[in-house]
Amino acid sequence: MTQLKQTPSQTVGPYFAYGLCPQQYNYDLKSLFTPVLAEPEVPGTHITIIGNVFDGEGKAVADAMIEMVQADASGRYVESPSEARQSGFRGFARCGTGTDAQARFVIETVKPGRVDAQSAPHVDVIVLMRGMLVHAFTRLYFDDEAAANAADPVLAQVPAERRTTLVAKRVQGVSNPTYRFDIHMQGSQETVFFDL
Repeated sequence: MTQLKQTPSQTVGPYFAYGLCPQQYNYDLKSLFTPVLAEPEVPGTHITIIGNVFDGEGKAVADAMIEMVQADASGRYVESPSEARQSGFRGFARCGTGTDAQARFVIETVKPGRVDAQSAPHVDVIVLMRGMLVHAFTRLYFDDEAAANAADPVLAQVPAERRTTLVAKRVQGVSNPTYRFDIHMQGSQETVFFDL
């Protein structure tokens, strides 16, 4: 009888550096996606999203990977690779936390527009890290969109006392608009994750 071995998806990995973010980690492979979601020529307010992924003990995780998906400044999602190449707006970013001295993810993008009349501007976030066999899904909203956040149907389904875990806070005193969004995997400040 043949003994089957574990596949990468059955181990705690991660293989992010080599397989998914090779340029970020200085491997001689081209990354399909980078931490730059929007090129400088893309219309809209250019922003930076920074944050850490914290484990259950409150320690920053240096081997996590964050993926972000969002609409452009007019609230429209990218529909094809050719559109992404032509516009400079990719609609998707990927960033490992292993190359930053503070174990942060840093994403360059534009502030998203509303995708419909009810939804607040938001970014969909996917978290992968050591010890997780299945990735986690969450959302990022913006603290300077209070009126839109109050009317958002997805945010309204989250218990009021937990909504702050989904809201990125504008960093004061920096020239480029920057938002801080920390992700807590466990503990009293655990980020709200969605069962998709």
